[in-house]
Amino acid sequence: MPATDYTYPSVYFAYLFFFLSFLLAVYFFIRSRKDGYWEDKGEDVKFQVFQDDDNTRRTP
Repeated sequence: MPATDYTYPSVYFAYLFFFLSFLLAVYFFIRSRKDGYWEDKGEDVKFQVFQDDDNTRRTP
């Protein structure tokens, strides 16, 4: 009688998917830490963008 139980492939696929998702999360965390997003001045770019946006507005 052939094996028709698809439980094992689906469980292996789920564990593979969770493992790959975890690896991607760790990769992006390390990448963002290396780029300086977790330092004290990590949000300076955000304020610079807001200042540039305010400076380009002109009142008639």
